[in-house]
Amino acid sequence: MPKIRTRKAVAKRVKKTGTGKIKRMREFAGCHHIREKKSPKRTRKFRKDALVSDADVKMIRRAVPNL
Repeated sequence: MPKIRTRKAVAKRVKKTGTGKIKRMREFAGCHHIREKKSPKRTRKFRKDALVSDADVKMIRRAVPNL
């Protein structure tokens, strides 16, 4: 039986919350590109974390089994 491997690229981008949900970072790179037209409120929102959508949870749990 082969070992279960973790997708390291995904593991670096997601974390587990205390209740077991999966948390991700927002696209912070989008904050820096063409910043003049983005409002300060919009750029502040990029710093906060967001929860992974229910449609993607199964895929991420398969990619990071030990999360």
